[in-house]
Amino acid sequence: MTANSKSPSPESHAEPGLRLAARSGLDVMLTDAVLEDGGVGRFLKPRAAARTVAGLTRHPRRTARDATALGVELARVVAGQSEVSPGKGDRRFGDRAWQDNWLFHRVMQAYLATGETVDRLIADAELDWRTERQARFAVGNVFDALAPTNFPWSNPAVVKETIDEGGSNLARGGRRLLYDVTHSPHLPASVDVSKFEVGQNLAVTPGSVVLRTDVFELIQYRPVTEQVYEVPLLFVPPTINKFYILDISPGRSMVEWLLGQQQQVFTISWRNPDAAQGHFDLDTYAQAVLEARDAVAEITTQPAVNVNAACSGGIITACALGHLAAVGEQDKIGALTLMVCALDQARMGTAGALASREAAAAAVAESARKGYVDGRALEGVFAWLRPNDLVWNYFVNNYLLGKDPPAFDILYWNQDTVRMAAGLHRDFVRIGLANALTLPGEVEVLGTPIDLGSITRDSYTIAGLTDHIVPWENAYRSAQLLGGRKRFVLSTSGHIQALVNPPSAKSRATYRVADQPEMEPEAWVNAVDVRPGSWWPEYRDWLTERAGELGPAPKTLGSRRHKATAKAPGNYVHAS
Repeated sequence: MTANSKSPSPESHAEPGLRLAARSGLDVMLTDAVLEDGGVGRFLKPRAAARTVAGLTRHPRRTARDATALGVELARVVAGQSEVSPGKGDRRFGDRAWQDNWLFHRVMQAYLATGETVDRLIADAELDWRTERQARFAVGNVFDALAPTNFPWSNPAVVKETIDEGGSNLARGGRRLLYDVTHSPHLPASVDVSKFEVGQNLAVTPGSVVLRTDVFELIQYRPVTEQVYEVPLLFVPPTINKFYILDISPGRSMVEWLLGQQQQVFTISWRNPDAAQGHFDLDTYAQAVLEARDAVAEITTQPAVNVNAACSGGIITACALGHLAAVGEQDKIGALTLMVCALDQARMGTAGALASREAAAAAVAESARKGYVDGRALEGVFAWLRPNDLVWNYFVNNYLLGKDPPAFDILYWNQDTVRMAAGLHRDFVRIGLANALTLPGEVEVLGTPIDLGSITRDSYTIAGLTDHIVPWENAYRSAQLLGGRKRFVLSTSGHIQALVNPPSAKSRATYRVADQPEMEPEAWVNAVDVRPGSWWPEYRDWLTERAGELGPAPKTLGSRRHKATAKAPGNYVHAS
């Protein structure tokens, strides 16, 4: 991959008005993962702190008003007259004692009232978007850490457990704490890993490896219906985690479900690179996608292949398809699906606000020295974007209550990370800093300039309403970058649970749909109808319209040229 600038900070080529908005979430996550030992810098931005203080000093009356209001509210708390309560979805205060015990109830209300005041103070400072996000992130992380739920003497559930067990819960928790602080990513364990094994109760859909290269394995799944649609579907998974989020537990696997809908399904399983593969870059992975596509086309004797790509795999696939468009060969792709993928990374949530050119340059140099970015470090970066759910929840459960972490398939997959090759890391950081994929010709892949608008295949983009890694607004704007007929679907959940969304009579899932998304994201989401249920059946119908005719399912996997070898899930998925 090349760009107009070879430096780690290509946003210097953007117009002055674009530079601030251009810094994104992708580059800061990849930067922090490499520089994780930089510590406090992730939370505390001195410039943002100074601007926040300056903003408050410009409005002393507002500051005094907020302080006075807090004093009045705390007096109401002490008197038992306050109506402050946890927000909807705040699971920290679920124990009945927070409501029934007068002391715990007042502690909770005082904490929440103070938090509301801090929020108002930051709003009153009238900061620019980036500084406000930085201030809220830093203050929010500190305030979340100081929640009364995180201390054994002020959490009623912990007090009760300690009395009942004579303190053995804290002893067990202390041993777990000692282990976790000495092992990357230095966070409380989020899942009981003993309950899962890939190939045994995860990634168990029958199939075979039909191609293995230095970069990936290609898996073909065994059809489960007598007839299948002629145009096959190729999954391109993320490069940061392993492919089996698409083939998670039986009954929740998208691969398994689509096979039941008469689709021919293939997936890439990326190799877990180490220092020896540090040279793998965006060109390497884009070429791998094209090589996998060609193998699928040969095995199924079809000229076109439908492609479904997730997260970072979507960035790679969009670049590969942009290359095909540039050389006049995009008819090799039938339809394109992008799942929780940000091609437009401008103002990409909290992560985008934390980006720094200087840190990015240092991170690129460090990953080049090591040859890779550690996936465990990336897991830590993602966790601190949602600390209450992904850090302090398990801190209380594991260390204070002394309980085992939950057994949940998605959480197991989340901690089963892979490394990112230094070359790909460098290219992703460059793209992120400049938001380069929104600028036609700014990115060059496989020797051709990439213009996403030249991609005229039908596209389907899925996003998660509460996604903390790829905000849905970025996925929406990404869909708008593509040419051709577009469909955008917004599911209810976050980054991963938006995808693992099997149809169920008990499901509380909902989704929204936009054909040819043209409105601004905020205006659209407030105007569109909410549909009940999983988006999977809706996607099946869209995909079926682009999957050709029904014909007999193949009786064997692979072909003479691409022979079936190892059983699914293959070998690369087991590499640590």
